[in-house]
Amino acid sequence: MKKTGMAKSDAKKLMGKMVAPGAAGFGKEDVAVLDRREQRKLDQALGLVPFAVKLNSDLVLQLQTLAKERGVDLNEVVAEVLAKGLAA
Repeated sequence: MKKTGMAKSDAKKLMGKMVAPGAAGFGKEDVAVLDRREQRKLDQALGLVPFAVKLNSDLVLQLQTLAKERGVDLNEVVAEVLAKGLAA
């Protein structure tokens, strides 16, 4: 790898750390962020199962805007839409 490629890679890593959840900056509250293992245990206790699908980008955009409008998590909106669709 060239020196410039390594510099780009290092910069991307640094930017990712700055934007990462839980990376509290000056004056921000220190919020406890769960690691993946803890989050997985909480999800399992709630009966949640990871379910990956590939969707059209327009459909995903509609789901995201619906979640923003309602002020809820995207997972809740998708679960509600699926439940309504299966009931019909």
